[in-house]
Amino acid sequence: MFVFSVKPVFSILVATLSLLILFALLSPPSSSPFSQIPLSGKPPLLGEVDIWSVRRLVEWRPCNWWLQGHQTALPLETNGYIRVDCYGGLNQMRRDFCDGVGIARLLNATLVLPKFEVASYWNESSGFADVYDVDYFIEQMSGFVKVVKQLPPEIASKEPVHVDCSKRKGQFDYIESVLPSLLEHKYISITPAASQRRDRYPLYAKAALCQACYKALRLTRSLETKASQLLDAIPKPFMSLHLRFEPDMVAYSQCQYPGLSPTSMKAIEAAQIDRKPWTGELARIWRLRGKCPLTPNETALILKSLSISPTTNIYLAAGDGLMEIEGLTDVYTNIFTKASLLSGEDFMNMHGNTKAALDYYVSINSDSYVATYFGNMDKMVSAMRAFKGLYKTLFLSRKGFAELTSKGLEGKELMQELWKLHRDDFVIGRGSALPECFCEFKL
Repeated sequence: MFVFSVKPVFSILVATLSLLILFALLSPPSSSPFSQIPLSGKPPLLGEVDIWSVRRLVEWRPCNWWLQGHQTALPLETNGYIRVDCYGGLNQMRRDFCDGVGIARLLNATLVLPKFEVASYWNESSGFADVYDVDYFIEQMSGFVKVVKQLPPEIASKEPVHVDCSKRKGQFDYIESVLPSLLEHKYISITPAASQRRDRYPLYAKAALCQACYKALRLTRSLETKASQLLDAIPKPFMSLHLRFEPDMVAYSQCQYPGLSPTSMKAIEAAQIDRKPWTGELARIWRLRGKCPLTPNETALILKSLSISPTTNIYLAAGDGLMEIEGLTDVYTNIFTKASLLSGEDFMNMHGNTKAALDYYVSINSDSYVATYFGNMDKMVSAMRAFKGLYKTLFLSRKGFAELTSKGLEGKELMQELWKLHRDDFVIGRGSALPECFCEFKL
């Protein structure tokens, strides 16, 4: 009879587990991307180089499945016509329209030129054709989705049936919820749902979305000429800085900012309406979650911690009414704006979409791009810069800044930690592109 003893086996298991734990404790931490750098390398410290000189480990590039154009042929018959109704600022409308292109392809629909909201809030009256080159768009979308300038006579006299795609719990399914209305009415309008997961689209629908967003939307010739003249007027090299600290932005954030000027406080109060700022512990938690826009003074401090020289030429891509700007211009004196570079009459005649289009054009062509927020423009600009192979792009961390300052860090110690935080973000390309159309490439 064979007798098997458990004790030796148990002893071996304990010894093996102990060695594994010891190895884990002695191994270098893997939380920083620099743990992937060979031991001969050493992560640069504050002041040794500027942020753009740090070696990246990852880049985001357009996915091959989209660029190579392996598409499913368009069906011969259409299921009907879809108009995308777009609201908000230019880049929000662009985002919604790109989504709408993917939806039209998903539902085998013919796309009608979108309707851009006419909004007094945005000082806006221009439509899609006033901003984008329609003929170029239709040409570039050939094979991806059918697009028409005009509806057939039997439909042209009708208003589209609006189908509600508003955000709700769970994921919004367009085939289940929208296709029946399209088949019934043949002409519908939609505003895409923010809750839709585009990673569930078939590749041909995602390819249509990507093509629309990054290859087919070109400014009108007159607007592109104006944008090119603005770009030429900026001293080179230059950094485009998207700074968000307007009264409505601060009011919407519900954050408190002690020490602002009486003029700024009055402007914020006028924009608050019923959105009162958080107070006490709620205000602290809200700020630690990264919900509070960076002030120009905080922005300047972070830029200094990234070793961005005070003599850097900076194009300020910002809306009207930017507050506390002296906090930035006292440190960085080479600041340029649309208002300072364009003639007074030319600038005064511009609407909100035109101004936003100029900022977008300059930002995707700048030597570097830094954003203090992660809004619709920043997502579009960063992705387009990645499409063009421009990787000097960085988003300043509101959450990181709040966490570090809440610990009482200041001076050189604060700047050192801000450097490490943003260095690690830049190295791995965090937040630098939209995942629907871009793939990660290890360097």
